[in-house]
Amino acid sequence: MVDRGDFAALLRAWRERLQPAAVGFPAGNRRTSGLRREEVALLAGVSVDYLVRLEQGRAERPSAQVVASLARVLQLSDLERDQLHLAAGLPAPLPSAVPTHIPASVQRLLARLPDVAVGVWTAHWTLLTANAAWVALLGPMRPGFNLVLAQFAGTAPQVVWDPDEHERHERALVSDLRTALIRYPDDPSLRTLLAELRASDRFAQLWAEGTVVEHRFQSKTFVHPLVGEVTLDCDVLTAIGTDLRIVAYTAEPGTEDASRFDLIRTVGLAEVTST
Repeated sequence: MVDRGDFAALLRAWRERLQPAAVGFPAGNRRTSGLRREEVALLAGVSVDYLVRLEQGRAERPSAQVVASLARVLQLSDLERDQLHLAAGLPAPLPSAVPTHIPASVQRLLARLPDVAVGVWTAHWTLLTANAAWVALLGPMRPGFNLVLAQFAGTAPQVVWDPDEHERHERALVSDLRTALIRYPDDPSLRTLLAELRASDRFAQLWAEGTVVEHRFQSKTFVHPLVGEVTLDCDVLTAIGTDLRIVAYTAEPGTEDASRFDLIRTVGLAEVTST
């Protein structure tokens, strides 16, 4: 059941919060803060009477077009926009594109964790950026490198896989793409990626099966040209509100792998600073 009271309360609160100058109206002498109903109705393309009924909880459920227009006029954040839709008894609108914006906090994370190999990926596993330790471990990866495409083309970073873990890894990547398609059905880059991947018989098979597999904590053994095999813990983290994947590789302190990882990072950093 639609909570019309909640929708009405949100509409009133957000109308009263928005200052006239934010939409180009003069402040003038106003008895209350925020926009007048007449101003919101004008900007949203609805009648004043209808807006009054919405704010009093007397109107029928508004259409998605009306709610979207009100959200635009009231300059709501994405979360507030979704909240307004849900309060109106409507599904929250799906974003049109896979997010690629990296918040400043995530960028600081890369800079302040020199002992951790960190790569930031989109929801469909396209690389956005990586720190120096990542490049030293896995080699240069230009932004735009897609892990799923590389995995099924046989060009992904060389990992010593247990057969069962390898299959699970592939299934988890395919599951991630299916989830991304549900969230961002209109993203052209995602559609292009899926079209390329369907040329792989293995991918087509896993996609057709539709099995849902989630990533889990695991260690990975890489084959590095400097030290040979090095085993690192792999964690896949998310930044709230971004739908980014932050992949971090670390070594257990005091182990031979930690010493090898130290050497990889040291030599890699020296090569970067000498160029």
